[in-house]
Amino acid sequence: MEKTQIYNFACLAYIDSLLDEYQEEFGDLPGKVKRLKHRVNELNNLVEESENTLKELRKFVKDAKTTIKDLKEKEEKLSKKQFLVRNNKEFDAITKEIEQTRANHNILIDEIRVSGIKEENLIKLLEQQKNDAKEAEAEFKEKANELEKISSEQNEEVKVLYKVRTKYFNKINKDYIKEYQRIRTHHHDAVVRIRKNSCSGCFSAVPPQKIVEIRNNLDTLFHCEQCGRILYPEEIMIDDEILG
Repeated sequence: MEKTQIYNFACLAYIDSLLDEYQEEFGDLPGKVKRLKHRVNELNNLVEESENTLKELRKFVKDAKTTIKDLKEKEEKLSKKQFLVRNNKEFDAITKEIEQTRANHNILIDEIRVSGIKEENLIKLLEQQKNDAKEAEAEFKEKANELEKISSEQNEEVKVLYKVRTKYFNKINKDYIKEYQRIRTHHHDAVVRIRKNSCSGCFSAVPPQKIVEIRNNLDTLFHCEQCGRILYPEEIMIDDEILG
């Protein structure tokens, strides 16, 4: 019986059920870690953008102050030049240039004032963004460590399971494997034992004649007529001994 397709299937299904249990221990943790990492990256990018904006703003203010100083000096020179003109045309031209210089000066003064307000708001925003990024980073590390701990605890046991799984997997007809994988998309317990003349997957009754056929044809797949799971006879008992 231990060399039959049905026995190998029962062993494969048992091992997969254990692997499913290990996977359930993770729950949504892997997905949560991934989402948190994405969130951390987003927040760090926002911090970087705000820092660059603040840097550019401060550079603008510094350059504007230098320009204001230059404009002030220019205005003073033009004012002195007004007293040296020889006709109204030259006077009017210098006056116009002075007015334009003052206008540019006033524009920059206003822009510096507005920039000061922007800088104040940006500093507050940046502080909040850094706090958010720090909190997200802490949560990410906590969940990542939790995930790593579970992975470490499972590591050796899961390795053993996959090794034994491969042994039974390779003994099964490849067409049967495809059928098994198809059923697994609907039912994790794709291969189930007949118990008390019933499918242990959906608990529907299995006709006596079919039970006899299953017992006499252990290299052929038989399905539950209700749920479609692969059935194996009650006499086949699978436990952790197959892992030894």
